[in-house]
Amino acid sequence: MQPPFRNDDLDLEAAVARARPQLLEFLSHHPNWLLTTSRRFLPGVVLNGLDGITDHKVKVSVLLDLLEKAGPATWKQFAQSLCMECNLPLDLEILLLSSAGEGNLSQKQEAHTDVSAQSSVPKGFAQRRHCNNSVSDKDVKQQRLDSPEKYRHLLIDSICRRYGSRRAAGAAAQEQTQPLAFNQAFVNLVIQQSKASRLKERTDKPREGVAGAPKPEECADTAMKVSDLFRSVVPSGTTKVIFLFGKPGTGKTMLMHWICQKWAEGALPQFLFTFLFEFRQLNLLKRKLTLKELLFDLFLQPEDSPDAVFQYLLENASHTLIIFDGLDEFAANMDMSSSSKGGPTLTSPMSISELFADLCHGNLLPGCTVLVTSRPKRLPDFLLNTVDLLAEIWGFDHEKVEEYVSRYFHQYSFKEQAIAHLKNNTKLLSMCLIPALCYVVCICLEYLLLKHQMSVELPQTMTQFYIKMLLIFINKQQGEHAGGEEAQLNCNRKAILGLCDLALKGLEDKKLIFYVGDIPEHVKEFASLHGLLTVFEVKTNGTCPEAGYAFVHLSLQEFFAALCLMVSKRVDKNYLKKKFSLKSKWTLKNEAKTEFMESFHIFLSGLSSKECRTFLMLLAEKDEAWVQDKQDTILQSLKKLAATHLTGPKVIELCHCTFETQDLKVAQHIGSLLNFKYEFKNFRLTPLDMSALVFVMNSGQHLTYLDFAGCLMDVDCLEVLAGCENVEHLSFRSRRCGDDFAAALSKSLQGMGSLKKLELTGGSMTAEGMTNLVQASSQCLQLEEINLQDNRIRDLEVKRVMDLFSRMEKLKKIDLSSNNLSLNAVLLLAKEVVMCQNATELRVRYQSMKDTVIIYFSAPSGKVPRSLHLRWEEKKEHVTPTRHVKLCLQDCSLSSQHAEEIIAILQSCPSLSEVDLSGNKLGDEGCSCLLESLTWISISKQLDLSQNHLSVNGICSLLKSVNTCQKVVEVQVSLCCETAVLRFTADREFASLPPREEPVFSTDDQQNGDENQTPTASKKIRLTDSRFQASDLEKLCAVLKECNSISELDLSYNHLGDEGLLQLFRFLPNLKMLSSLKLNDNQISLNSVFFLAQSLSTLEHIKTMNLSLGHMQVVHLTFWERIRVRNTSRWRSSFLAHPKHEAKGRCFRLKDCRVGPEDVTRLCHILAQCPQLTEIDLSGNSLSDQSIERLLSFLPYLCHLTLLSIRNTTFSPRCMVLLINSFNLCERIRMVELRSSENAFLHLGASTRSQKTSCRLTDCAIGQGQIDELCRVLEQHGWLAEVDLSRNQLGDEGLRCLLDHFYQVPVTCSLNLSHNRISQDGVLHLIDAFATSGNTTEVQVSLCSKATLIIKFTSRDDPRKILRLAECNFQPEHLEKLCLLLEKCTGLTEYISSNNNMTVQAAERLLHSLRKNPGPLKISIEEPWVGKESVTNLLELAVQACGNITEITICKDKTLFQLGIKFPRCLEKVESVVSRLHLYKPGIKHACFYQRVREKCAQLQELRWSHVELHNDEAEMLVRILLPLPELKKFGLTSSSIMPTGIDYLITGLQNCQAIEELNLGYMELSSAAIPKLVLGFREMPSLKRLILNHNNISNDGCSRLTEALRNMHYVEEINLSHNNIGDPGLMNLAAVLLEMQNLKRIDLSGNSPSPAGGEKLMEALAYCKHIEELLLSRNVFGDRTAVKLALCLPHMTNLRILHLQNNNIGPAGGMELARALVVCGLLEEISLSENYLGEGSIHALSEGLPCFEHLRKIDLKLCGVTDDASKSLSHGFRQCPSMEEIILSWNALGDGGARELASALPGMEKLKMLDLEKNRIGTRGATKLAEELAKCPEIQFIRLWDNPVPRDLAENLTSQDPRLCFSFY
Repeated sequence: MQPPFRNDDLDLEAAVARARPQLLEFLSHHPNWLLTTSRRFLPGVVLNGLDGITDHKVKVSVLLDLLEKAGPATWKQFAQSLCMECNLPLDLEILLLSSAGEGNLSQKQEAHTDVSAQSSVPKGFAQRRHCNNSVSDKDVKQQRLDSPEKYRHLLIDSICRRYGSRRAAGAAAQEQTQPLAFNQAFVNLVIQQSKASRLKERTDKPREGVAGAPKPEECADTAMKVSDLFRSVVPSGTTKVIFLFGKPGTGKTMLMHWICQKWAEGALPQFLFTFLFEFRQLNLLKRKLTLKELLFDLFLQPEDSPDAVFQYLLENASHTLIIFDGLDEFAANMDMSSSSKGGPTLTSPMSISELFADLCHGNLLPGCTVLVTSRPKRLPDFLLNTVDLLAEIWGFDHEKVEEYVSRYFHQYSFKEQAIAHLKNNTKLLSMCLIPALCYVVCICLEYLLLKHQMSVELPQTMTQFYIKMLLIFINKQQGEHAGGEEAQLNCNRKAILGLCDLALKGLEDKKLIFYVGDIPEHVKEFASLHGLLTVFEVKTNGTCPEAGYAFVHLSLQEFFAALCLMVSKRVDKNYLKKKFSLKSKWTLKNEAKTEFMESFHIFLSGLSSKECRTFLMLLAEKDEAWVQDKQDTILQSLKKLAATHLTGPKVIELCHCTFETQDLKVAQHIGSLLNFKYEFKNFRLTPLDMSALVFVMNSGQHLTYLDFAGCLMDVDCLEVLAGCENVEHLSFRSRRCGDDFAAALSKSLQGMGSLKKLELTGGSMTAEGMTNLVQASSQCLQLEEINLQDNRIRDLEVKRVMDLFSRMEKLKKIDLSSNNLSLNAVLLLAKEVVMCQNATELRVRYQSMKDTVIIYFSAPSGKVPRSLHLRWEEKKEHVTPTRHVKLCLQDCSLSSQHAEEIIAILQSCPSLSEVDLSGNKLGDEGCSCLLESLTWISISKQLDLSQNHLSVNGICSLLKSVNTCQKVVEVQVSLCCETAVLRFTADREFASLPPREEPVFSTDDQQNGDENQTPTASKKIRLTDSRFQASDLEKLCAVLKECNSISELDLSYNHLGDEGLLQLFRFLPNLKMLSSLKLNDNQISLNSVFFLAQSLSTLEHIKTMNLSLGHMQVVHLTFWERIRVRNTSRWRSSFLAHPKHEAKGRCFRLKDCRVGPEDVTRLCHILAQCPQLTEIDLSGNSLSDQSIERLLSFLPYLCHLTLLSIRNTTFSPRCMVLLINSFNLCERIRMVELRSSENAFLHLGASTRSQKTSCRLTDCAIGQGQIDELCRVLEQHGWLAEVDLSRNQLGDEGLRCLLDHFYQVPVTCSLNLSHNRISQDGVLHLIDAFATSGNTTEVQVSLCSKATLIIKFTSRDDPRKILRLAECNFQPEHLEKLCLLLEKCTGLTEYISSNNNMTVQAAERLLHSLRKNPGPLKISIEEPWVGKESVTNLLELAVQACGNITEITICKDKTLFQLGIKFPRCLEKVESVVSRLHLYKPGIKHACFYQRVREKCAQLQELRWSHVELHNDEAEMLVRILLPLPELKKFGLTSSSIMPTGIDYLITGLQNCQAIEELNLGYMELSSAAIPKLVLGFREMPSLKRLILNHNNISNDGCSRLTEALRNMHYVEEINLSHNNIGDPGLMNLAAVLLEMQNLKRIDLSGNSPSPAGGEKLMEALAYCKHIEELLLSRNVFGDRTAVKLALCLPHMTNLRILHLQNNNIGPAGGMELARALVVCGLLEEISLSENYLGEGSIHALSEGLPCFEHLRKIDLKLCGVTDDASKSLSHGFRQCPSMEEIILSWNALGDGGARELASALPGMEKLKMLDLEKNRIGTRGATKLAEELAKCPEIQFIRLWDNPVPRDLAENLTSQDPRLCFSFY
């Protein structure tokens, strides 16, 4: 790369060329003067030839050429004369003076040299100053130019002293000690210019990327030289703003110094004046300045005439360059959008911000050039639209690094070794791309090579380099004699720590420049000696400048500040956490906290590495633990930051920090928190960034995803990325990614051993780049997907590329979309894809916005034949294809001309599955050509020819293909929708057909194509939405007649009308295999309805007929399958149609059709002639009362009818009576159900009347006035088994009236009157009737939201008499009346009261009232006070009951108090009881209480307490009085609290329960010490049958002790040890005992912790328990091994009734064996296999065994992975379970198909009550089918469908029709 400033810029030729245009224009007006003057410099002979030139411009041009050719001396003399004698424009005069050598530093002389002296003094302004003393125009001009010229030379001299060669020479002695100062020869930087002329960014919305830079995707960046910065891109006189940004250390400041130096040397002649201001110095200004003060006071004061100089600057602003360096270091607010509103004046003092803003806006010094530098940060708003040129300084590239290192080491013999060392170290090379770091690396490398030339170990991180650099500088100054690093640090510790404090305080105070008073003397001495601080003049006003100090680079100040935090004893962990944060790439408007901390967090992270620990210990004089504690604080903060949401730039910063730590564990942790996905958008990434990123990615164990969208990066980044071993998915999206990028990426791919997906999208790559990329990718054998969307590939090397793809064994997908591939390229690609052995799909579609081209692949599993034009008639060995190819060429503008080429492509592939040619222009001709060749094309699924401009003739060609091509199974056509699809059957379906009977066909037969074909499969023809009329049917039927294997025919959405319908039905008998016919929306009338109904009689194979004349007409007929009888002669005539079996039932549905009484009569006459008609649905037909009356009159003649449905019809009260009266019209009616006065269902059975009958009239607004008529109708029938009048409006009076009717005649009936507005008075009236009635066995009342009221009557002797009252909100007067009524009630067997406002006193009164019972009585009271009363108080209440207490139950969690009472034959008088109770004063009562309990509970058999709190006296009473009772057989104490001593006392008391048969101590949390004592008590319980110890934390030891006791308990029938902590040892001990327990019937070991090994031992033992009935082993994670062992043992458990194995980790293997073995357990009533992923095979095996379970009531298959495929076999099995009541299939994968299968099975399950299908995938079709079939199942109580994808409005509609469909959660 050539240097930006070339020496030829100063040549005479170049100078004249710049001045010539203006000079030619000026002298064209003064040709005579030019000719006269030229005679003084040129020979006369040369000028003689000019006389013939008349054109002035031509003559002037020739003269100028002659003067230039005369030589430099002549031209200079001419130029000086011209400037002195003519009044030239100023800019032209400057150019001429430049060409004459004025201002050149090489010719610079003293200002007052005499003009007549013959020396090298330049002639110019100074010379003219002494020419004439007269006051002429030239003298005025001379005087005006004299002071500015002097100032210009003064500027040049000043800049040379500051930045030029003299400065460098003066600093030569310190060269080797100055870090980061670039004292070597300047090396050009890499600068990238943005082509965006303005920054028009969004200012309020920060984004990823460099703020202040345009979005990388919106502009293309180009490399540029420094000289390019100043090329004019704006009109003359307009201020030009140049903005350079770059990361820290990229050389921005040094570049500004170098530009100043080059200007001083004359390399920038377009600028007369150059000023350089550093923002870090401008921060020191506290006052306002004028522009003049800024330029003169702060930079350089003129020696004289400052006003004249300033005026000259204003007049020549376009030749002035003002540089502002380090905008990011400016501490004040720079948002000065309103600075120029008032119009600035030159004399108005302004702040630095305002001055800077007005200079950029052109309000001050308009026309000047403003050059600004900054680190990447958000630009001030006013700069966004004023920047004319934007560029980024990238630093070095590899070439520049080598150049810099070569210059640095030019004097050393090991120069080449140093260069090679960097080249071979990718990480170091990445660091060196940043010039500042490159210098640091060179310093360290130089030091190490000088000491150890053979082996060099450089630091790994930037922080370590800075530490090493510090140590090297100290070592260089103090020498080796000063000792090692430790000694040197000890010697300089105080100064280093002082420097650290200075750096941190400066950053915290936003201070970058320090005065002498700010720095301790020893710190200043140390820092200056070692080149860490630089000193310079600071001018804050026009007075004497001060000395200022600053760190030689801001990053060095950040390093020492970070070091301060790590070694300072004043800094604690909290302060350290506060200071540590990630630096963002952008800053908000109000962000001012961390402007100067670009690398601070990185240094902090680096100092937390183990490698820096010794250095920190030495510097801090602390032990390792102290330092490590601080380091851990930083590492923990890093980890926490990784857990937050980070933008792409912050992720990179985090990776830098992580890299600096060099901690692999931290890197792994951070990688996991970032979810192994890295997305970067719209910002530049450097190789150093990439190195940090790769470090984090390679440190982890997981594969990662890298996504670069619009990110600037050079090829060096890709070289770094090549070392990333863990990248799985790599994506680039940028228009910059062209062929060069692809070539560089190709070199990096082989290093990415885990790469599976590669994306290079939205780029500018061509076919050449793609080929190179694919060539490299073919070596990446693990690559699965390549995405090259939206590039510029266009012309593709198809053969070569596909050959490369075929080598990639794991390749799955190639995306070439949006690349503008030509049609020829696409066809060539299609040809190669179908030939490629591992290609499975080509998808091409051209759209207006985007074209799609995708190729899919699969791993080859065998070779596929590639021969062209395969013919099935050829006798070649047929190789079964190992793949299926999909070919999609949509919207490709294919015409009939391409048909032959397409056919050739299709024939070349023997394994096509789908071909999509839709959206093309094939037309009838192209499609016909293709269809004629269909026989020779192998397609296994479908061919799509939609949108190809087909006509009716084309459709006929499609239909003919049904006959010509055996594999066509479906044709779908719609002319209006332009649909044309053919579907095929696979070869294997033909192979499954039965073989021919003839062994071999004759030769003649073989020649006959029709005879020689295999039998065809059933066909589906869909000719919908094509506007066919009756006149078109003849042509269509002629084609259809040739195919007698049509199974489904759909002619919906046409215009056939009644005539067409009639014509079609005449043709219908020809379709022997027809199973479905659809004629929806064909404009038929009611006459067609009668005709279709008549066809039920004429066409006996019709199964169902669905008709509707509503908004959308429906005509859908299904047909019974018919047996195909083969003729033995030929396949062609081998099928004869016959009904497969006698039809089981037929269905006629007519909906949404307005029919009158006469129409109903006519329809019923027709239907009465229809054989086997089992269902009629006349919903939505607006039937009148007369119509319904006529319909019901035909019921006796519909002999096979089982269901009559009339939905969505409003019924009048008279109509409801008519429906109920149907019981008296037809004796086969079993149920009349009427819902909401709109939906009626009549269920009919066999002719016998043995079955029960029901009447359900719910939500029909029935009131008191209709009761008499209703009852009169029912009495005629002799009453029913069930009458449901719930959700009506009976009220109390209606209830009274209804009860009067019921009590008149004996009846056995269930009467449901729920939700009928019954009050407490009505309830009391009901109880009064209940108490006195002899035929009422049960009353259930609830007045809460459930509003339940159910009465059960019986005409037989029934000993039960049960009263249930819940939430009746009784008041005291109601309770008193209730007690009086109950006193009259004899024979009451059970009284249950729940939350009826019954107080303790009311309960006492109730117990006194219940005393006239001849038999036992159970009393249950559930009230809140039960949970609050003590056990003693509840027992006091219990003993007040009449009779002897046989049961006491106290459940405080349920607030339940329950007594069982047995009355003696003779009861004492009430008065004596009351008088005795009064004797029990508190004192006397306490003394006699125990005795009273003993007397009342002498016959106590059951004692159950739950959730009680037993105090010592209550525990004593329990042990001393209750437990020893001789008849106590059942004792339970669960979930109760008792003192530890109390539990021991209780267990001791249990030893006295010799008659005990059931012991329940569940949820008691028995201690390990209590178990041995309990075991001792078992010895005294010889009759124990049921032992329940669930939820007690029993361990293996406790279980082992229990088993020892069980060994001697031979009568035990039940063991419950569920939800304990029993593992294999305990389980194995239990298994050993089970071998001897022959009476065991129930065992519950759910929720323990055994392994499969323990489970196997248990199953082996259970095989010996011959009488086991209930096996509950849920939630044990036994697994397949245990399931298989159980399967082997099940044949020994023939009495098993209940099996629970939910959540046992049983998979397909164990599930299969278990399902097969269950069939031996024919007594099973309940099976639960939920929460086990059984697999399809296990479900099918279970389904096959279901018919063996005659007693099965409940099956739970929740969360078992049941799918639609398994639903058919399950449904078939459920049908054959006659006792099934509950099916749970929730949380599975059942869709509409599965729901429809289950729905079809519902009518066959007569006892089913509940079906749970929650959380499946059932949609509209499935839910509708369930609702439809539910109407036929009156016994089902509900179907749960919560959380299925059923539309809400449909769910509400279905629920309104049948509330048993439950879509809600509750």
